[in-house]
Amino acid sequence: MSAEIDYYEMLEVERTADDATLKSAYRKLAMKFHPDRNPGCTESEARFKQINEAYDCLKDPQKRAAYDRYGHAAFQQGGAGGGGFGGGEGFSDIGDIFETIFGNAFGGGGGRQQARRGADLRYDMEISLDEAFHGKTAAIEIEVSSPCDPCGGSGATPGTGTRRCNLCGGHGKVRAQQGFFMVERTCPTCHGRGEVIESPCRSCGGEGRVDKPQTVEVQIPPGVDTGTRIRLAGKGEAGPFGSPPGDLYIFIHTRRHKVFERDGTTLLTRVPISFTTAALGGEIEIPGLDGARLAISIPAGIQSGKQLRQRGAGMPVLQGRGRGDLIIEILVETPTRLTARQKELLRELQATETGEECPQSRGFFDRIKDAWSDLTE
Repeated sequence: MSAEIDYYEMLEVERTADDATLKSAYRKLAMKFHPDRNPGCTESEARFKQINEAYDCLKDPQKRAAYDRYGHAAFQQGGAGGGGFGGGEGFSDIGDIFETIFGNAFGGGGGRQQARRGADLRYDMEISLDEAFHGKTAAIEIEVSSPCDPCGGSGATPGTGTRRCNLCGGHGKVRAQQGFFMVERTCPTCHGRGEVIESPCRSCGGEGRVDKPQTVEVQIPPGVDTGTRIRLAGKGEAGPFGSPPGDLYIFIHTRRHKVFERDGTTLLTRVPISFTTAALGGEIEIPGLDGARLAISIPAGIQSGKQLRQRGAGMPVLQGRGRGDLIIEILVETPTRLTARQKELLRELQATETGEECPQSRGFFDRIKDAWSDLTE
């Protein structure tokens, strides 16, 4: 240990600095003088070692108290226990540096891993537009990993248990020296659990879960659309060795409707009307998705392609109140078969449109309405 080094000066902090300040200063300096950032620079490598030596001492409350009282003499001749760069504890914080610089490629500190949660599952469900409007309760069949019944999800034969892993000593991770660095990896024997099964269950092979068919009930709320995702918590795959299950996600796909198109909460439909209705105006009825018949007022002289809006006649608002609108696009039908009388009436209309006075044009609309009713009935 280098007696000439003042650890607080080395970390550029006050002697009253708390743990968070120490750690922040350590990370900042360690990243600055890290050998990977200063290749070939022996001074940076030496400074990096000194920074680790200082922080390894000051992060430990007992070592720090001894250092504050006796200085470096506290660690000489078997005093408070050496904490230099060769000590194993410092490497956990080097892992913190790696995580800050390179991400989590080298993993975190020591200790066994937490229980691995089961995988999430996806199920694609196709429904009709009517079902999306009203909502429904559906039952689906899925093949999913579930807890093993004989072992109760533990993975061990009933009546047996687990023992501490000999390779990692129950920590779930092992360390290996690779040149200048100490690398920490998940234990290959216990896979991070810190313990191993003495007698694996024969039904699940020690995994604690087996594939089973399951029936799951799904509540589809009114107003869902293509792309809507419904989450069923805890209905995914069971986690290994009795750990928590994942979730099941239902992705909705809505089939095309013969009459209505959808844009969010807005419905669009195209309605053909007769030539006389377009010219004279009137009222038509169309069916809605809710089963009711909607009365639509047609203004006189409406043109083909004109859109009429019916407020509150569209799709329900998902997880909300009210409904969207219904847009009716008008398509004026042109008749293809005309009687001689109907042609005569159209010629009279044509004459009035071109400004030519026709003696028979008086009462034209009354006559054409009667004649057209015969054609459209």
